[in-house]
Amino acid sequence: MGLKDKVAVVTGAASGIGKEIACTFARAGAAVVIADVDAAGADRVAGHLKDEGRQSIAVPMDVTNEAQVDAAMAAVINAFGRIDILVSNAGVQIVAPIDEFTFADWKRLMAIHLDGAFLTTRAALRQMYKQGSGCIIYMGSVHSKEASVLKAPYVTAKHGLIGLAKAVAKEGAKHGVRVNTICPGFVRTPLVETQIPEQARKLGKSEAAIIKEIMLKDTVDGEFTTVQEVAEAALFFAAFESNALTGQSLNVSHGWSMQ
Repeated sequence: MGLKDKVAVVTGAASGIGKEIACTFARAGAAVVIADVDAAGADRVAGHLKDEGRQSIAVPMDVTNEAQVDAAMAAVINAFGRIDILVSNAGVQIVAPIDEFTFADWKRLMAIHLDGAFLTTRAALRQMYKQGSGCIIYMGSVHSKEASVLKAPYVTAKHGLIGLAKAVAKEGAKHGVRVNTICPGFVRTPLVETQIPEQARKLGKSEAAIIKEIMLKDTVDGEFTTVQEVAEAALFFAAFESNALTGQSLNVSHGWSMQ
């Protein structure tokens, strides 16, 4: 599957899943925009891709900042003239029981996952509607469909992304815009690495037990999902050309959730 002549914006692309998606898209022929609050990290990824002979630019983007999102998307249009793909991937995880969760942390997590998805979607749609085509991919989670202890805000936000995807898919169809959600299982990114000791402390278990008895317990093979596996799913959605595949969510979880 190729993305020749497509322009893709990937948020949270300075590391982890976002970085792998950006690199996969670039190698499939897309011009890739590395959008991240970590401006230096975004520059490094874009520079690496350019060293490979790929088209890539970095834009600093705090997805919760309306002015910054709109300015960054305007810069993309100025550079490439269009936006064909948006991958709304930026996210954080904060692990705590709900009765101890601070309102400030709740608002921060919701802002990054949901406000960020809304603001980047709105900005992308304005261009996609003008050009009559586009693809939006939200980075959900198995927690878009399931729940785990210590993760109530994250579960809430990830469920919300599936609802947003369905609504935008219905509105965007007449403009040639497809919208889907990827729902990975546990991917051993820095985000997950921080959760292992946090959950071990809060649940009174060893880190090995957290991995085996909680994170990978319900997979079919006891394996983490890889960033490469998630990126291949993103490429599949991005390269699919018709409205036959829109408003859908795809589990990429080694069978942890089967729906």
